[in-house]
Formats: sequence, C-alpha cells, structure tokens
Amino acid sequence: MTTLEIRDLHVSVDTPEGDKPILKGVDLTIGSNQTHAIMGPNGSGKSTLAYSLAGHPKYRVTSGSVLLDGQDLLAMTVDERARAGLFLAMQYPVEVPGVTEANFLRTAKTAVSGQAPPLRAWIKEVAAAMEALRFDPEFQERSVNEGFSGGEKKRNEILQMELLKPKIAILDETDSGLDVDALRVVAEGVNRAQAATGAGVMLITHYTRILDYITPDFVHVFVAGRVAEEGGPDLAARLEAEGYDRFLSAD
Repeated sequence: MTTLEIRDLHVSVDTPEGDKPILKGVDLTIGSNQTHAIMGPNGSGKSTLAYSLAGHPKYRVTSGSVLLDGQDLLAMTVDERARAGLFLAMQYPVEVPGVTEANFLRTAKTAVSGQAPPLRAWIKEVAAAMEALRFDPEFQERSVNEGFSGGEKKRNEILQMELLKPKIAILDETDSGLDVDALRVVAEGVNRAQAATGAGVMLITHYTRILDYITPDFVHVFVAGRVAEEGGPDLAARLEAEGYDRFLSAD
C-alpha cells in the first residue's frame, strides 16, 4: 500500500511584486486505489499543489511536510521523486524537439525502474497501450509532442502513466481542451492504468464532465489556497449545479 501524506503545506511563488503565498495550509492524504478530485475556481492553488509536489523550482515550500510512504518527498530532487513513484501529467505538455517518442518513453522507463525493459516485451507493451489510446504508432518516430494536437498531447501524458506505472499520479487538468471522444479515451486510459497498478490518483479539474468517466472516492474544494470543503461524488454534482459562488462569498 502506498500513501502520500500532505500536512499543513504552505507554498509561495516569487513575483515582481515580491513573495506571494499561494497555498496556506493544505492537508491531504492519498492512498493506493483512491481517486481524489481537486476542484475549485481559477487561482485557488490547485496547479500550485501539483507542481510543488513534483518539485518545480518556481514554487517554494515555506512550511509543512509531504511524505511518500514515510519518506520526505520535499527532500528529494525531481528525478528522485519520479523514481519514488510520483507522476505528473501536465496541463500544458511541453514539446521536446529532436527526441523521438520511442526514445523518450524507453529512456523514461529505464530511469524510473533502474534498468532497461526487455526490448521485445517493451515494444509489445507500448504498441498495446498506444492502440488502447487510439494513438497512431507512427507517432513513435516523431519528436515528443512536436506538432501534436492538444488531445494527442493529453493522450501522450496518459500513455506515459500507463507505461511508467507510478504509485501516485497527479493529473493537472488532463481534461482541458478535449472533445467528448478524446475525453472518454483519456479517462479510460487513467482507469486502466489505475486498475493495473493500484495507483493513487489526484485529479485536478474545473469541471465535472471527466467525473462521468472517472469516479472519485473523494472531492476536495480548493479556495484561496486551502481546502474549503471535502466530500464524495455528490459534492462534485453540487458544484456542477451551484458553482463556487458560496465559497467565494464566504472567503
């Protein structure tokens, strides 16, 4: 069993106006086979949480702790966090010109697992995952994300999740920019990866449409850098009906 424990996490970011606090005391625990939906209005700190956990240098943890299976995640470098089992699917996946998709995937797998996967078995695994995600196998010979559509970039993120088999997967607005068909394919990929590995999933989203395909165990509403309310799938349905006005008025 894997557990990610976030306790009283405070995070700031440097701005031209000075140090700006974003997260103001976040408490959250994610375990194996659990899906936690993180919802909230723009600027509430959802993506800050994701990138802070991944180790983005822009975000500075000022206090609090994060433990992954009892180990201090914040003391780890970015690559150490990945090898420990943390995965981030980015809201805006970057292009990597000159590095083919095939080379990138195998290099990432080797780095995370500590050894290169057997070539024949790896080729079959990649082909099967790409087929399930309706990904043209010719994309393996293209540079990572270069010339990919928005939907193709998001499918590529979930392809990596399926192949790298993380313990904890953070999905930062993976549903943004997807049409109905692509949304279903991506969501099915997340469900498939979680079922195969038992990963804990942190699903950051503004909208409930992806929750029609990925059922959360817990829903957390972020407002002004804090968790304002927690509940089950019924809370997401209430947010869909009412929006965030009641939280913003209270804040």
